[in-house]
Amino acid sequence: MDQLSTTLLSAPVLFFVLGALAAAARSDLTIPETIAKGLSLYLMVAIGLKGGVEVAKAGIGPDLVAALATGIVLSAAIPFLVAPVLMRIGRIDRTNAGAVAAHYGSVSVVTFVTASQVYGNSGFAIAGFMVAVLAAMETPAILSGLLIARRGGGTIFSRDLMREVLFNGSVVLLVGSFVIGIVIGPDGFGPISPLFQAGFTGVLCLFLLDMGLIAMRRILQTRALTLRLAALGIAFPLVNGSLGVLAGTLIGLDAPSAAALGVLAGSASYIAVPAAMRLSLPQADAGLYLALSLGVTFPFNIVLGIPLFRWIAERLGVML
Repeated sequence: MDQLSTTLLSAPVLFFVLGALAAAARSDLTIPETIAKGLSLYLMVAIGLKGGVEVAKAGIGPDLVAALATGIVLSAAIPFLVAPVLMRIGRIDRTNAGAVAAHYGSVSVVTFVTASQVYGNSGFAIAGFMVAVLAAMETPAILSGLLIARRGGGTIFSRDLMREVLFNGSVVLLVGSFVIGIVIGPDGFGPISPLFQAGFTGVLCLFLLDMGLIAMRRILQTRALTLRLAALGIAFPLVNGSLGVLAGTLIGLDAPSAAALGVLAGSASYIAVPAAMRLSLPQADAGLYLALSLGVTFPFNIVLGIPLFRWIAERLGVML
């Protein structure tokens, strides 16, 4: 209960709730798109830099290799677990099931950033190399989702799609910032730390205010989101996140990093994957997959998933 109350009463989560309540009340509160984009760019650069600096301090070891391999397997496999449930219980067609499943196999950068901040503020520090795992888990799920959607026909590995997947802006920025952090190390990070460390929580609060507005408005606007699908939008992060925590614990990660792997496995993309789906599966219902990933799963993870995965990681760490 202490972990839950700490998360719920943290400034970033409260700003997210404020945005959701404002949207539910039909307030005209908005964050200009250019500012929101600038905030997201800042967050990705900051988390990439800090992760790279941590790796530079600790070095590349077996934990990083094991976490990367596990993250890639989870990203590729989760869509094949999610899609059959979407088709049988959610009652949606194969194309939409593949598109939605790709979102759940991929990751939410903002969920990870929020977890890193909330965990770190309570002394539950995630290993810096988990940023590399975050970047590695963006892509495999997209290919798995397309394989599901196009089973029996159609090409998957088109040049345009591969370019969109591999050179998506969020992937390039995260990986690039991570590499820069490794190169400059702690000494090089010192002069820029007032910008990328001291101001991080404040920028995250503003960004989550915007995400709260967007998430609630997406729920209110879409007509494709049934109660059955909304329930799956909560069940998926519970199951996938628990699998991630278990996998992280079994490969020997410490409790914070195992919890972070759970956060990654339990999250759903709403940036990189929608861009890829618009390009490769334009017939899929964008309102459906955005309402599920951004309108249902994202709020659940921000409010309840982050403390839950920490609790699971701490209990498994004692048991195993």
